[in-house]
Amino acid sequence: MTVLAHGTDTLTRDALAVLQPGFEGTTAPAWLLRRIGEGLTSVGLFGRNIASPGQLAALTAQLRAERDDVLVAIDEEGGDVTRLEVRGGSSFPGNLALGAVDDTALTRGVARELGRRLAECGVNLNWAPSADVNSNPDNPVIGVRSFGADTALAARHTAAYVEGLQAAGVAACTKHFPGHGDTNVDSHHALPRIDVDLDTLQVRELIPFKAAIEAGTRAVMSAHILVPALDPTRPATLSPQILTGLLRKELGYEGLIVTDGMEMNAIAGTYGIERGSALALAAGADAICVGGGLADEATVLRLRDALVAAVREGTLPEERLADAAARVRELAAWTRQARAAAAVPGAPEGGAPGIGLTAARRAVAVTGAAAPVSAPYVATLAPVANIAVGDETPWGLAAELAALVPDTASGVYPEGASAGDVLAAAGGRTVVAVVRDAHRHPWMTEALDALVAARPDTVVVEMGVPRAEPRGALYIATHGASRVCGRAAAEVIAGA
Repeated sequence: MTVLAHGTDTLTRDALAVLQPGFEGTTAPAWLLRRIGEGLTSVGLFGRNIASPGQLAALTAQLRAERDDVLVAIDEEGGDVTRLEVRGGSSFPGNLALGAVDDTALTRGVARELGRRLAECGVNLNWAPSADVNSNPDNPVIGVRSFGADTALAARHTAAYVEGLQAAGVAACTKHFPGHGDTNVDSHHALPRIDVDLDTLQVRELIPFKAAIEAGTRAVMSAHILVPALDPTRPATLSPQILTGLLRKELGYEGLIVTDGMEMNAIAGTYGIERGSALALAAGADAICVGGGLADEATVLRLRDALVAAVREGTLPEERLADAAARVRELAAWTRQARAAAAVPGAPEGGAPGIGLTAARRAVAVTGAAAPVSAPYVATLAPVANIAVGDETPWGLAAELAALVPDTASGVYPEGASAGDVLAAAGGRTVVAVVRDAHRHPWMTEALDALVAARPDTVVVEMGVPRAEPRGALYIATHGASRVCGRAAAEVIAGA
């Protein structure tokens, strides 16, 4: 463990402590290790940093050689949003699938097993779960990341997920406060706005966060959304009324408040990341998440210096920065203790190793008579992936079905493709049309309708939020697009 660098003053150390930066590569760069030695307490990992569990464990060990209690954070929701298995797809279904099953013991077990795998690799802070109530079916960024549109269901599964994850010694970070489910804009691109009254917020958006707080969530992530009923001028991440007034005082939350990525356009394109970071801390946030897109030393130094300057200019009270840094260090200390407790003989173990596939199978909903399909043609109608999910993670079921039915052919069809394109490629094969949120993409709905009209034996697999009426000879809703969801659907099609 490295002693803090000589000459690094308290203000600078605190400014470093509140940052959660990312970096490039699968080993820690020298600049990152040097800044950890100077007081940086958190590091964020993304898909670009992970090649294998063994490599990830070596990376986190490298970080802990500099600081034993360093917070190593990751955006590992399971399901569609995975960093641990970014290249192959997740071994776990996501929140919507768990909500569809509605077995809190299963959700707790899935989260515990996911936490065990993260802890085994040295990750101790997970930016999950999403507690958002997906009340807007056209939401472009939440969707299957939510447990569902029912508030009570979302609340009980949020609490179960927090309990399971933290039983494995990994701190949960419940997001996106005060609730991102009723938006129709992705905050990666612009500033969403939720125009509902305070009573609606109290009985819908806030209930799952109250459940997470009662379950002991160690962190909460703020949303870059404007909620005029709470603050008519500033987004939640920058709002004292929302972070301090509502979350701290009204809801009584005492843990760490983490911002969503500050380079997202909702903040970077309106306030800039330097000013936005200072405003977020002044509003009540404790940790600044940055690094999804900006992942270099220059960004860390820019933010560090901007926070120091804000204190000296009087726009960020020094005691607020010191309080934020103390909360970061408190969580770091908790994770070290939790890691030790999880290693004690007799401590709770993770769920069964195959619990992810078990959950995915239970989440599948089938309409129509299932019968084995021979020589299928899998046509994946592929929308553009949102940034949270990323376009590097494979989805669908072509590979999973090919493993069960050897004579399987497949093709991927982006926006603009037609039913005629699919039918020409399929020839006489049975078409398996795979879609993701078909209700949000008119071109996809049009292609599906034409396919089913031309070929009534078409099998339709919806791997997003199922909203349309079931269509096709067989309609399968997986409630997510992770690898195990694809496997579960493939088993139905193959009659396995």
